[in-house]
Amino acid sequence: MTTLTTRRDPRRRPRSVWLSRTAVNGVLVVASAYMLFPLLWLLTAATKDAGGLLAGNALSFEGFDLGGNLSRLAAQDDGVYFRWYLNSLLYAGVGALACALISVAAGYAFDKYAFRGKEKLFGVVLIGVLVPTTALALPLYLLASETGLVNTVWAVLIPVLVNPFGVYLARVFSTGYIPDEALEAARIDGAGELRTFWSIGLRMVMPGFVTVFLFQFTAIWNNFFLPLVMLSDQRLYPLSLGLYAWNSNAHAEPGYYPLVVTGSLLAVVPLVVAFVSLQRHWKAGLTAGSVK
Repeated sequence: MTTLTTRRDPRRRPRSVWLSRTAVNGVLVVASAYMLFPLLWLLTAATKDAGGLLAGNALSFEGFDLGGNLSRLAAQDDGVYFRWYLNSLLYAGVGALACALISVAAGYAFDKYAFRGKEKLFGVVLIGVLVPTTALALPLYLLASETGLVNTVWAVLIPVLVNPFGVYLARVFSTGYIPDEALEAARIDGAGELRTFWSIGLRMVMPGFVTVFLFQFTAIWNNFFLPLVMLSDQRLYPLSLGLYAWNSNAHAEPGYYPLVVTGSLLAVVPLVVAFVSLQRHWKAGLTAGSVK
């Protein structure tokens, strides 16, 4: 009985691999250009005066005046821009740090403890993920009005301390990162529940803590609607609301356009710093469970 064997052309597979790599790299290049183009525009536009921006020369480096724009930005309205900057750092930094700690503690409790109605309560948390934040703005304003917190820092800080998606994410990380045996060993050694969580659980789930922190930091830094509803004192504005107010004035006074663009460029810096400095922990969290 004769067996027919089909020979494969050894050149065909490398060619297909080469084509697939080219296609993938081409898609990545296009996607990267699409995402980086607004940042490039912002970088070049921040070097223009009002005339250069209105003339449509934002993408050229002609008339470089970044230093002048920064000086005018610092002097405008007695330097209120940098007060907005500090407000945003306060809201985003403190809010994201406290939210990450609360979310990790709640996710740890949902994962490691058994209590009546646990899954039903967790289902309520998941329902909270589906509710848009804009739908909660009016109820939050009414609650803040009843407690006298409107137009204060607390009106912006307190609502961002709770993140249902962060609780869900923290439970997933707790399941994958914290073995029950480590907690039992700590309890046998005499550690209480709070000490066990703080010394063992929190350290083991640190990639999840950093991931929740980055998500919440970005969300609070870009938050606009909640401060718009809660705040009327310009000195308490975050960057997003302050730049919006300047941009509204730019329709009547074009001199605000360079200030808005330059201020937007500086507003990107904390986000870049946060992601670059914490990317090691974030990458570890994203790849958790992919390799056994």
